[in-house]
Amino acid sequence: MSKQGLTIAVLAVLFALFVLGASPLFVVDVTQTAIVVQLGKPIRTVTEPGLYVKVPFAQEVTYFDKRLLDYDSDAQDVITQDKKTLLLDNFAKWRITDPLKVYQNFQSQRGALQRLHDIIYSELRVELGRHDLAEIVSTARAELMKVVTQRANEKASAYGIAIQDVRIKRADLPQENEKTVFQRMQAEREQQAKQYRAEGAEEAQKIRSDAEKDKEILLAQAYKESEEIRGEGDAKAFRIYADAYRQDPKFFDFTRSMEAYKKSLDDKTTLVLSPDSEFFHYLKQR
Repeated sequence: MSKQGLTIAVLAVLFALFVLGASPLFVVDVTQTAIVVQLGKPIRTVTEPGLYVKVPFAQEVTYFDKRLLDYDSDAQDVITQDKKTLLLDNFAKWRITDPLKVYQNFQSQRGALQRLHDIIYSELRVELGRHDLAEIVSTARAELMKVVTQRANEKASAYGIAIQDVRIKRADLPQENEKTVFQRMQAEREQQAKQYRAEGAEEAQKIRSDAEKDKEILLAQAYKESEEIRGEGDAKAFRIYADAYRQDPKFFDFTRSMEAYKKSLDDKTTLVLSPDSEFFHYLKQR
């Protein structure tokens, strides 16, 4: 056979192999690791990108991603320590660190993903089952996720998988529990509001009592001061009267009598007195 005929024959064989899907060539991307499998057993691991050759029909190639991968699960039920059911939606970041181990355990990346799901969900159920609902949804969530990530990574490392981070995307109550929880929360808030109102009424009564006490003290002090001032005025008036009486007793008597007449005798006053009364002493004088 001529050289040209041999070339044509080789090209024809290669074309037939391509048509049958049994190409001797395969390409490894920069983001991939390839495992060459012969009769079900891995015989070669290709980590560098490029074009490679394999034996058609006898050898197959399985690819695994080198990049950091996303895992996003469907929402599943988790029971907390205080017997509350949470509908938990979580996600994780992971990567394949040993493609050969992954192939030996799961034969494909999809199989590894299923195992990853089992590990993470198992650790979430265990850890969240040790805490109350309030801790999970508020105070302790970050610390819980650190623990879950660490434990899940320890288990996954045996399969050539590294889990970088596990997070809760959403935690909801099942539909049938929402109404009950809402009613309980409403009752708790109403009880707290009653307590606040009672404390406010008690404080208001205390303030009113203190104000009433201060008022009585102020009135007592004002009355005391007024009586002292009135007493001082009366004493001063008595001294003035005494001085006036000592200077001219008759004139003092006359002045006091005139003031008494002025206050007592008018067109609306009726007096019944004896004509010999001292009250008319100055009226009888001529």
